[in-house]
Amino acid sequence: MPIATELPAILGGNQAITLDQDEANKWPIISTHDEQAVLDVLRSGDLSLHPIIGELEEAYKERTGRKFAVTHNNGTSAILAGLHAIGIEPFDEVIVPSATWWSSVMPVLHCGGVPVFAELEPTSLGLDPEDVERKITDKTKAIVVVHLFGMPSNMDELVEIAKKYNLKILEDASHAHGATYKGQPIGSFGDVSIFSMQGNKLCPSGEGGILLCDDEILYESAIRLGHYERLLNLESENKYFAATGFGFKFRMAPMAGALAYSQLQKLDERNAKRNKNCEYLSRKLEEFGLETFLSTGETQRVYFEFLVRYDAKKTGLPIIDLANALQSEGALVTAPRYPLLHQQPVFTHGVWSKLARLPATEENPIHTYDPMDLPNTTAGNGCLLKLPSFPSSDTALLDQYAFAFEKVLAHANDIPRTEN
Repeated sequence: MPIATELPAILGGNQAITLDQDEANKWPIISTHDEQAVLDVLRSGDLSLHPIIGELEEAYKERTGRKFAVTHNNGTSAILAGLHAIGIEPFDEVIVPSATWWSSVMPVLHCGGVPVFAELEPTSLGLDPEDVERKITDKTKAIVVVHLFGMPSNMDELVEIAKKYNLKILEDASHAHGATYKGQPIGSFGDVSIFSMQGNKLCPSGEGGILLCDDEILYESAIRLGHYERLLNLESENKYFAATGFGFKFRMAPMAGALAYSQLQKLDERNAKRNKNCEYLSRKLEEFGLETFLSTGETQRVYFEFLVRYDAKKTGLPIIDLANALQSEGALVTAPRYPLLHQQPVFTHGVWSKLARLPATEENPIHTYDPMDLPNTTAGNGCLLKLPSFPSSDTALLDQYAFAFEKVLAHANDIPRTEN
């Protein structure tokens, strides 16, 4: 346990964190190379269709080993295209996590599908394979796997379950650019796999996304939904839809693509810096009894976000009071930013069925959502604390963060409690 004798700032001591944090945590990092890449597209005048998009798609195919790639204007539209490609239809059930950004789940509704929430397992905060299998019915069509915060999910068991029940996997790898599972790139496991390139992702484009797969039929289905201009180049009957597509326009803006392609060249270097910093601090925090989700021998995680797990039973200090005390030290710590989806009004108040255009009534609800479901996920989410991911930090700032935790936890009994 911590042995610091200096008083925490919340009890009148000096702040532990005094170094400037702006540059250490600034993201995205924009270089002159990025600026030139965008300017080259801008000055070309080809602002809707430009060869840089094809170059970006080839780069992602090379990184993941996939046969097909198609960029999108954001990760959300890529997910919708992926669900369309794997054939989600009205009343199909899709097993999804609750602790994720809404884009992993809400597009299911616009296919007429029914999200079925499953528990997370505690090791990597991915879907719990045992609960996934319990949730499977004769209506289940697919599983949405999310590599939350950059931690690879348990793909062996999830892929085995999908094969056993003839289910499709949509792999949402939006947080996990550059991560691997047993040496295989994240983004290479799903029937379709998705990366987001939104502005705070590890490969930022401002807004953007990409869909990857190995099946030509799935690839053409994704094109058919939102890329009408590519249909004429196909040899299948899908080319006959070129005049209309299927009603969406999902292509990526070339200037965003140019930024993403430029950023992708620095991905491994910047991931290595983040990993080094977060691992350094993680090892210090583990000495104080926190769990830090370090990479294992079988997985190499990345740090879209840096979360640690805190057990209040060890100290008696509630997590909200721990966070308050750390903030007094100058630490940029917060609760996880994702509210649990199964507890949100769109599901608990029945709005979801209207979005899905399913004929649900009080007498025939099709599916109901109880905010008290998923007790393991709910309890686990309440034990997480979010730190910066330190993309450009040096060890001096990390040592100050460690000292902030040490001071606060060493005086846990004296920290003021928030009134209930």
